[in-house]
Amino acid sequence: MSNIGSAFAGKGPGNPAFIGFVTGGDPGVEKSEEFILEMIRAGADLVEIGIPFSDPIAEGPVIQRANIRALNAGTTVKKIFGLVERLRKKTSVPLVFLTYLNPVFHYGYENFFARCREAGVDGIIIPDLPFEEQDEVRAAAAPKGVDLISLAAPTSEDRVREIVKNASGFLYLVSSLGVTGIRGEITTDLPAILSMVKAAAAERTAAAGTLPAAVGFGIHSTAQAAEIGKYADGIIVGSAIVKIVEEHGGNARKFIYDYVKSMKEAAGVGRS
Repeated sequence: MSNIGSAFAGKGPGNPAFIGFVTGGDPGVEKSEEFILEMIRAGADLVEIGIPFSDPIAEGPVIQRANIRALNAGTTVKKIFGLVERLRKKTSVPLVFLTYLNPVFHYGYENFFARCREAGVDGIIIPDLPFEEQDEVRAAAAPKGVDLISLAAPTSEDRVREIVKNASGFLYLVSSLGVTGIRGEITTDLPAILSMVKAAAAERTAAAGTLPAAVGFGIHSTAQAAEIGKYADGIIVGSAIVKIVEEHGGNARKFIYDYVKSMKEAAGVGRS
């Protein structure tokens, strides 16, 4: 089992976990380390680290540009593993990779997840890995203590139930169809979908354990954090943080801290 459960300990609707995302290596690997530690200092309960890839099909323009900047700076999978190893000397907060299947496949599933265990990676999100084809990756990841985190879009109840039954770590609930990016308004009926997820999670076996549900895609304002935080176990913010890096480059540290702190506080306004 990974360390991901600690991110959600004592958390839930009204006081959700805050999950922040950065593209590793944007604008440099050393700066990514600095920014991640600053997010944690501001209250992030879990951090997703994007492994830059040339064709990130689930990403909107902001994160696409970040991938290009990171690759142009010479960022490699090897350097991202080194980043995690350095972070592990300074923090025990759960760290999760977000990457596409191609880099994992070319590294070799067994080698990749063995390296994850050595470095201290707790989980992995692979947006272009079809649910029906997860078994091979999960079989390589699970023995190494790495959770393969499933994504679920606003879809049918039967589909959600099947995804929840096999999920580990936490469920990444996509707030809106489409690619990542800042959205002015999220119109999906999230309370209804989260209720569906909770019902499906209650059907899991004791061995499968509990499954927190975190909502991502498009969350960027304190108002959205406060509203979604009423229903979700966690909120995920990516493009808005990456946009701060794009605007301020190597000087983004303070701006990231202030933003994450404000979002964390807003999300917890409903706590009892």
